Formats: sequence, C-alpha cells, structure tokens
Amino acid sequence: MFSGITNMLNNLTRDPGGTILTLFYVAVCILFSLIIHECAHGYVALKCGDPTAKWMGRLTLDPRKHLDPLGTICMIFLRVGWAKPVPVNPRNFRNYRRDYILVSLAGIAANLLMCLLSLVISAILAKFIWEKDVLDYLARSGDKSLLINVYRGMIANNVYSGNFAEISAYARTPWLMYVQRLFLMLAQMNLGLAVFNLIPVPPLDGYRFLDQFVFKGRLAMNPQTMMYIHIGFLI
Repeated sequence: MFSGITNMLNNLTRDPGGTILTLFYVAVCILFSLIIHECAHGYVALKCGDPTAKWMGRLTLDPRKHLDPLGTICMIFLRVGWAKPVPVNPRNFRNYRRDYILVSLAGIAANLLMCLLSLVISAILAKFIWEKDVLDYLARSGDKSLLINVYRGMIANNVYSGNFAEISAYARTPWLMYVQRLFLMLAQMNLGLAVFNLIPVPPLDGYRFLDQFVFKGRLAMNPQTMMYIHIGFLI
C-alpha cells in the first residue's frame, strides 16, 4: 500500500492531469463495484425471505450506505478491498442452508457478471476504436482477445493504463479509448473483488460458502474469535 501511495505521489508530480483522471476512473469503479456487490447480497437475501437489508436502507445505490473507509483505501491502492457487510438475519431464510449459500455467493456472482459485461462492452468498443489494419492483423493472428486482455495485449494494457499517446496513431476514433478504459478498469476491479471474496477467511464470502457447503455449518465461530481472525487477516 505504501508503494502505491508513493507511486501516486510521483505520478502527481510528473503528470497531474493524467493522475487525477486515473483517480476519477478508480473512484467510479470502486463505487459501482462495491455497491453492486453489497446490493446483490441484500437483494438475494430479500428474495430468500430476509428483509433486514431492505429495512436498514441497504438496498440503495447511495455509496454512503456501503463504503468502508479502510476497504475503500485498499481498493484504491491494492485493487482489492471490501465494503460494509450487508446485515442479514439467516433465521428469516426459507431454507437455511441453501439460502445462506445463495446469499454468500450473490456478491461474487454479481462482480463476475459485471466483469463479463464490461469485457463484452470493451470488445464491442474496440471494433470502433482501431483502424481496420489493426483488426485484420489480430484476426489473422487468431488472438482477438489482445484487444481487451490487459495482461498480454499491448494495446489493451496501454488503454487500461491511460497511455493513449503511444497507440493513438492506430486509432480511428481515439476518444472512445477513454470510454473503453473505464470498462477495462471496471472489469479488472470486479474480477479482483470476486477473487478476493472467494478467500475462505472470515468475514469474506468464501468462508461462509465453505462453512455451509462443505462443512454444513461446523466452522461456525464465536464473535470474539471472528474478530481476532478478521484483525489478523487485515494485518
């Protein structure tokens, strides 16, 4: 995290405009990704018979109801983090074990769906961004995923990083790169959230799923133990 802060300060010195724009992109993606994750938990819980989240005003897109300060900071600098857990009362579930599993996986499923949709939109935008020669070359190479794969594709990585000057010569609609960058970042952030929450450590969703699906509730811990594990995990 400290290296992330240092890099951000250095970037602000070298390119203040670009860094501020990147922070804007990150803020938008964080807000949307975390809110979708938590609303998914609350919505599925409501469908399973528990209206607790609805009663407490958590089925809303208002970021003030969802953001956790430390989790948000981690999202900015580490690209993984968390929001305030949606309150759920499993005693209201119609089928305790089944509904507990569904609610636990709802946030992860929502993030994976958002990742997929963002990549699809990014792929569609790529068709309008790049010159025909670029698209034809990638078609012949048999790896069109390079247009949206930020890990392997030079073009996609430069868009994701905001290095538009290095690739603008190959674009026929350069301004669309700003739009595609948002969706590429949204895809990466939702993927990071989904994978992070699959870790089977309390209080993450992966732990709740493992407890109910594999151990049928036998991993249940008292609140004090959960708190100690939570603190240790954060450290």
